Formats: sequence, structure tokens, C-alpha cells
Amino acid sequence: MTASSVEQLRKDGNELFKCGDYEGALTAYTQALGLGATPQDQAILHRNRAACHLKLEDYDKAETEASKAIEKDGGDVKALYRRSQALEKLGRLDQAVLDLQRCVSLEPKNKVFQEALRNIAGQIQEKVRYMSSTDAKVEQMFQILLDPQEKGTEKKQKASQNLVVLAREDAGAEKIFRSNGVQLLQRLLDTGEPDLMLAALRTLVGICSEHQSRTVATLSVLGTRRVVSILGVENQAVSLAACHLLQVMFDALKEGVKKGFRGKEGAIIVDPARELKVLISNLLELLTEVGVSGQGRDSALTLLIKVVPRKSPKDPNNSLTLWVIDQGLKKILEVGGSVQDPPGELTVTANSRMSASILLSKLFDDLKCDAERENFHRLCENYIKSWFEGQGLAGKLRALQTVSCLLQGPCDAGNRALELNGVMESVIALCASEQEEEQLVAVEALIHAAGKAKRASFITANGVSLLKDLYRRGEKDSIRIRALVGLCKLGSAGGTDFSMKQFAEGSTLKLAKQCRKWLCNDQIDAGTRRWAVEGLAYLTFDADVKEEFVEDEAALKALFQLSKSEERSVLFAVASALVNCTNSYDYEEPDPKMVELAKYAKQHVPEQHPKDKPSFVRARVKKLLAAGVVSAMTCMVKTESPVLTSSCRELLSRVFLALVEESEDRGTVVAQGGGKALLPLALEGTDVGQMKAAQALARLTITSNPEMTFPGERIYEVVRPLVSLLHLNCSGLQNFEALMALTNLAGISERLRQKILKERAVPMIEGYMFEEHEMIRRAATECICNLAMSKEVQDLFEATGSDRLKLLVLYSGEDDELLRRAAAGGLAVLTSTRPSLCSRIPQVTTHWLEILQALLLSPNQELQHRGAVVVLNMVEASSEIASTLMESEMLEILSVLAKGKESPVTRAAAACLRKAVEYGLIRPSQDGK
Repeated sequence: MTASSVEQLRKDGNELFKCGDYEGALTAYTQALGLGATPQDQAILHRNRAACHLKLEDYDKAETEASKAIEKDGGDVKALYRRSQALEKLGRLDQAVLDLQRCVSLEPKNKVFQEALRNIAGQIQEKVRYMSSTDAKVEQMFQILLDPQEKGTEKKQKASQNLVVLAREDAGAEKIFRSNGVQLLQRLLDTGEPDLMLAALRTLVGICSEHQSRTVATLSVLGTRRVVSILGVENQAVSLAACHLLQVMFDALKEGVKKGFRGKEGAIIVDPARELKVLISNLLELLTEVGVSGQGRDSALTLLIKVVPRKSPKDPNNSLTLWVIDQGLKKILEVGGSVQDPPGELTVTANSRMSASILLSKLFDDLKCDAERENFHRLCENYIKSWFEGQGLAGKLRALQTVSCLLQGPCDAGNRALELNGVMESVIALCASEQEEEQLVAVEALIHAAGKAKRASFITANGVSLLKDLYRRGEKDSIRIRALVGLCKLGSAGGTDFSMKQFAEGSTLKLAKQCRKWLCNDQIDAGTRRWAVEGLAYLTFDADVKEEFVEDEAALKALFQLSKSEERSVLFAVASALVNCTNSYDYEEPDPKMVELAKYAKQHVPEQHPKDKPSFVRARVKKLLAAGVVSAMTCMVKTESPVLTSSCRELLSRVFLALVEESEDRGTVVAQGGGKALLPLALEGTDVGQMKAAQALARLTITSNPEMTFPGERIYEVVRPLVSLLHLNCSGLQNFEALMALTNLAGISERLRQKILKERAVPMIEGYMFEEHEMIRRAATECICNLAMSKEVQDLFEATGSDRLKLLVLYSGEDDELLRRAAAGGLAVLTSTRPSLCSRIPQVTTHWLEILQALLLSPNQELQHRGAVVVLNMVEASSEIASTLMESEMLEILSVLAKGKESPVTRAAAACLRKAVEYGLIRPSQDGK
């Protein structure tokens, strides 16, 4: 019984493999292995699993499975060949050639093995030639760099630049590494010359990229502390290059070796987790080190944001986050509590505190349970108390600045800090201080404290009069503008609800007007003008404010210029204002019955502003496009800063989707670089943000030429986001737009079709061919029609037991003309490329003849042509099928069509009749026609 079960599962797996369902085949083979198969069966199952992994391009697993098969049966030539294929893909040519030589010795006459052995031998010879030439190049460059007689630096710089280029190739990087290149590069770093330091750092990037052992060896030679310290140099380019190198090192330590060269992999035994902690520990030390540049401190925060938190909540291990909180939370809070102006003990930039807030937020979000969160709260509160109590006024200011940092990041921790004894009272008291620095800290804390509804109501009762007084009577614009933002934040507490207004009629318009005035004043520094944008981000919940804002061309221009400036902390506020102006936030129309019920129960019912109706929104979108919103957003997306958070990316994705709502606006979006900007948004960020960006990409792909919209290699990057919209958690509209876009791409080139197949989109597309909604069903059929030009899809239709052909034949007889056109087009392609399918058409349904006749009798020329091509292919494929066709009414229909006006249909019909004459099934008429 067990043996028969194993055999059945193996056969099932073989059928699934033939149909292209490699995941399903893998599952069947795995189940068979679990049933106690014999050693011989185990060898077969393991080599079959290796074949599946080869198809899925998982070459490490393919090698493992083939090796298991060889362990069971050393003479299994198929397993040896599959292992050689996997080893070749992994770049281990020396091992692959040994397996192939064994294959040839076992089957000397097998031409496939002989050809594979010749190919791999050629690759090895090429590699040897390249390495020989590389040896000479590296030696020459080293001689120039080490020559003490070389007075000028021009040759040295050229040699070091050549090293950078060489290190980009893995063979070159290995050669530099083996030639004591790391020690040489260390000497370049020690020169202190920016150009040579840049070249050394970029070469080290090539050496460490995706190679764990070389990374560990490099850190051992240079010293972890030395590498991290380069982040803190004043030269911005060198600091950024060091940041890039450290990111590559982190990736290598986390992922291990991916490339073919193993190098000294086995020579160094290390614990990657330990090396990671050493690197992170040094970054944490750098945060509070005196003399480190502000840029370097920001880079350290950026690296910690990227490296420490888990990439996915599905990963159960957050031990690195817990370790960083225990070891470095105080150091992060110290940066968050520092001020840029006047300069304090730590040098920071305008973006440092925001970066610290983002890191704190990421760490807090990565905690899994209440005990971990409670520990985070306790550490934050103890740190704030240590400054707030017994440290005088300077300590209180530092504590309040830290509270502001927490409110901008993990606001739960910030709100708890506000509840500490005396903190809120100090905020209110210091707002009235005569010292500008003290007022700035207090007002900012008050603004951030108004973020939550319960806090906003408390401040509305206790702090509004104070903010109004600061706004009206303040002498410094820096104080007045912050007080204004506090009022804006409180005034927008009702959100888009027209019925909930915190202030008197017209007050929000006055506040917005003042914000726009400050925004347009280029005499004010960017850091202060940023607060004006913050105010508008809150006030633009009001539709009257939106209307006035989009009419103010100068304000829009100033907003877009500020978004492109070095003041990165403004990005979220700009994105928020644009979301409000385009109404691209989620809004569901309330159920009228529920509204009536709420009114009857005397419950509050949100009301939409009359100027938030679709016609007003469309008009605002037009004005934003005319003002150049797309180019501004494109610059924002390019920002390499922690400030461009996943939430900020989602806001930008929402705006882009609103901008491409109308098809006539999509050309403008493409012309201003919107297509390029959408790609990174669709590949990184929140799930909602990626989905919105993918939908915007789909709309651009549908209405414009994809090759113009996404030139070069970029067009292949569009496929994955579009396929993501086919999942069942997406809406019907998103499914439909993705199918339409993929149809366009599939019609461009075979390479694009292969990319779609590689993303495993075909099963999902086929699933939508059964969708009840006729437009989705039609779009899926059109997509399959275009994909049918690929061999892999043709194989699926030709597979034994497949009903795919039957579905296309039946759809060719449906009432929906567009669905018929798509299905008939697919049939025409398939019967042209796979004549064997022609003989199967009569077997799939008894109505096949009626369906083909209906196509030829259709008044639609396209349907006629596709039907005529299918019939011609069937006639040419077999005289038996031709005989069946000629014995029916098809002969009369073809005769009538052949006499019509010259067209593709008449030519196809005439070709059918000529072939029938050739078979001897019919005779030409007396006039020879």
C-alpha cells in the first residue's frame, strides 16, 4: 500500500512538473519521501526535487537535493547532471566539470553531456585568461601606489580609480583581496586625502559586497572602530562613502555569500551575530562621541534604522532590537535631545532629531509584548527624569527636547513622558519665557503634544490662549510661526468633518493665509519655513483652505522648492498637504440608513465639505499638475534619508494615484518623471503604499506606450508590482487594471513575457478567466492571448489532461464580442504554433463546428479574420479535420468569403479551399476558382 502511494505521488508530481506547476510537483515529491520510500525511490524523488529547484532558480537547494540522490545511488547520471547544472549556476565551475566528466564516463555517447562539458570547459578557460590578465593589472596598480619615488598624485589617483572598477567584478575583487589589497587600501585611508580615501572606500565596497568571509577579514585588518570612525569626518562625500561601505558590510554579514567565488570562506570561522553586534556597538558609541560631524551622526542613525529592526513581523527573532535598546537607547535619546542652534556639545544637523525619532519609533514598533514595551517606557522615563530633576533649567530644556523627540517617534512613550510630574506645567511656564531658546523648546513640545485627541482637548482648554498670545505679541518670527502651527494643529482636530470646527468661521482661512505668507518669505531660513508647511498640513483638512492654497501659485512654488531643499524634515508635511489637497486619503461613503439611524440616536454624523466633491478635487489636481507637483514629488522619492519613511512613501503613492485618475493627465505625469518615481514606491514601503503605487503604474502602462514611459531596463521592473495586484486581497478594479497593463506588456517582447512567467503570474491570470465580472474575465483572456506566444504557455495548453484549450474554444462562442475576440485570437496563435492542438479542438466540445462557423459569419472583421486563421490552421494540420470541415456548412461559408473583396479574411478562406483541393476533398469550379 505504501509503495503504491509513493508511486502514485511520484506520477502526480511528474504530471504537475510537465504542466509547469513546479511548486506543486515539489510538494508531491516531498509527500512521497515521507511515506517510507525505498532507497531507489528516494534517489529518484530527490533528483526530481532537484529538477524542480532548478526550474525555480533555487540553485543551492537543487545542489543539495541532487547530492542526496547521488548518496543513495552513486551512478544516478540524471542526478549528477542536475548537480552540475546547479553548480554551474552557482559559479563553482571546477566542481561542475567533475560531475560532467563522470556523466560522460557513464554515458560516453550522450551528446547532451558532451556539449555541456565543452561549454563549461570554455567558461573555465575564459576565466583563467581573465584572471591572468587581472593579475598583471593589479600588480601594476600596486606598484604605482606603493612607489615612494612617485611625487605627484595623479598616477596614484588613476590607479586607485582603476582598482574601484576592477573591484566591481567578483574575480577582480577576489584578486585584490588575495594580493593583500586590504592593507594597501588601509594605507590610502591613512593619507587623509579625500580623493584617495573615496577610492579606497569604493574599492572596499566591491571586496565586501555579498561576501561574508572577505568582509570579516577586512574588518579584522582595518579594525571595526577605524571603519566606523570614518563616518564622522567632516568631508561629506567621504562620510557617505563610509556609510555605503558599512551598509554593504551589514548586508554581507546578514546574508552570507551569494556569488560564486567562495574565496577564503572556509578559512575563517566566525559568528555573524557577534560581528554584527560589534559593528552596531561602534555605531552607538559614535552617536555620542564629541567631534563627530553632524552628517556622520545622521549616517550612523540611518544605518541603525536599516539594520536593527526586523524586516518582517513574521520573523520571530527581535533579539537585536532588545540588545540595542538595552545598550544604546540612552545614546539615541541624547541625540534626540540635542539642539542645532545654538550648537551644543554634540554637533547635529536639522535632520538629526527627526532621524532619532524615526529610529526610536522603529525600535518600539519592533517590540513584541507588553513587558518589552514597559521596559522601553521605563528607560525613557528614567532618562528624562535624570535631566528634569536636579539639573536646573538647562536640564529641564534637555528633558523637554527629548519628550518632543519621543512625541515625533513612538508617541505612546512621549505621551507617558508628558504625564510625568511637572513636565506639562514646565511646558506651559516656559512658553512665557523671555528667552527665545527656552520658548522654542517649550512651544515645539506643546505642538507635538497636541497630536492626540485627548491631549488636544487638554491644550485647547489650557494652552490656546497662550498660543494666541505668543502669535499676536511675539517679537520673533521663529516663535510666532511655531505658535501658529500649534493653533493650526488644534484647529484641525475635526479632520475633514465639516461639522466639527474648533475655531470661529474664517479663523482657519486667516491662519492658512499667514502660513502661506511665511512660506513664501525666502528671507526666513528653511528650518523655520518648514513650520509653515506643518501648519498647512493640518489646515488643508479644510476644503476652503485647499481651494485658496492651490490658487496661490507663489505658495505652491515655494512649497515645491522647499521639498527639494536640504531641509528633509519637511517631506512628511509636504506629502500630507498634497494628500489633503487631492483627497487621496481613504474615504467611504456612509450608508444612508446608518446615517438616519445615527441621527435618530442623536449621534454625531460626519459631514463632507461641499468643496470636497469630485468636481472640485479634479480641478485642484489640474492646478497642482500645472504648478509642477510631479517633478517635486520625483525629487522627494529620490531622497536617501530616514525621513522618507514607509508612511511618507505611502502618502506620496496616494497622491500619484490621484494624479493619474484621469487618463488625459497621465501624459503630464509621465513627461515630468512620474513613471520613474513610482517604481521605488511600488517596491518598498507599507503594503497599502505599494499597492497604490502599483495601481498608478498599471494606469500609466494601460494608456501610454510602456517602452516610452519606462525606457530601457526599467520596463522589466514594472512587472512585479503589476503581478502583486492580481492577489485576492486586491479590489476588482485593481485586478482589472493589472490584467490590462500586463496584456500591453506581454504584447511587446518575448523577454517581457518571460519576466511575467518568472513572476508566476500565469496561474493567477488563468484564475481570473473564470471571474464572474465580464470585464475582468475578458482582460484575463486577452492577457493569456498575448502570453500564448511564449513556448512555456503553449506547453501548458498542450499538456495532457489540460482544459485550457476547451475554455478558449467555448469563450470563442460567447455573446460578449470582446471576449470572443480575445479567445479567438488565442486560438489563432496556439493553432499556428502548435498544430497538434488543431486535432484536439473537435474533442473538447461537440459545439466546436458551430463556434467556428459563427466566427466566420460574424459582421466583425476581426472576429472573421481570427476564425479564418483558426480554420486554415486546422485544415493544414490534418486531412481528416479538413474532411470534417468540408463535409459541413463550412465549405459554403468559405466559398462565399473567398469571393469577397480582397482582405486577410478572403485570403485565408481561399487558402483553406486550395488546401482542400490539394487533399482531393473538393474540386475547383470550371473557371478554376
